[in-house]
Amino acid sequence: MLAAENLVKRYGSRRVLDGFDLTVAPGEITGLIGHNGAGKTTFVEVVAGLVRPDAGRLHVAGRDALRAGHAVRRLLGVAPQELALYNRASVRENLRLFAGLAGLSGRHRDGQIARVLDELHLASLADRPVGVLSGGQRRRVQAATAMVGSPPLLLLDEPTAGADPQTRAALLAAVRARAEAGAAVLYTTHYLPELVDLDATVAVARAGRVIARGTQQELTRGLPGELRVTFDDPAEPELRLPTTDPAADLAALLASGRRPASVDVRRPGLDDLYRSLEAPDGQEARDAAA
Repeated sequence: MLAAENLVKRYGSRRVLDGFDLTVAPGEITGLIGHNGAGKTTFVEVVAGLVRPDAGRLHVAGRDALRAGHAVRRLLGVAPQELALYNRASVRENLRLFAGLAGLSGRHRDGQIARVLDELHLASLADRPVGVLSGGQRRRVQAATAMVGSPPLLLLDEPTAGADPQTRAALLAAVRARAEAGAAVLYTTHYLPELVDLDATVAVARAGRVIARGTQQELTRGLPGELRVTFDDPAEPELRLPTTDPAADLAALLASGRRPASVDVRRPGLDDLYRSLEAPDGQEARDAAA
């Protein structure tokens, strides 16, 4: 559904995208992660047609998105990082506008609006001006503008930033439902547990390019987890050991004569992957996996 190859975008002498490659298949949720300045939002803006790259290729549903811009944009639903809503208009009026931009009209438009209002728990707010809503409610409205019309490609850039738990739960459930219905979803976030909840594949961006791509299990393989051992010893009640082989490390501990009261193993996760990006050795390991 989405295929980007060797995208380059310069601002002056700075390359914000520097050979950015990424594909997202129908029915797949891809979490795009990376530190600030990695190029995530610029990539979303390029796919959305808001920014034109200096080089590279971009296809959406097999079409050249850099040449057939208007036709391709109707295949996209975009929730930008910065809210882009009409505060004086009601939630329903905002959705009617975005539905019209997606080419919907009449009963089909009204049915799609009713669906997304229900999906994101917005029905009771439909006739309120957006400007009087809470931040979390406005986040849901922004996501609703992206989802109305059921586009085959969703671009969600930090859709739960600053959101309350109710907003986050509603958005994640809606994203899962859209992917299960066949939509390709590109989801940028700094809140890594969301990607676990979404069972997303992961793309790691650094300095304008994707340096690692795969499932969470593939990308965290080889990273250290943690062995947590408690003892009935007030002098040292707990021991935490980084480990890539918890069985061997526990056996070595037992061989030393110490007898634990309890043992817990924490497997490596996305937080460990994210932290590993800060170290040169971690970068090399992830580059090798890419």
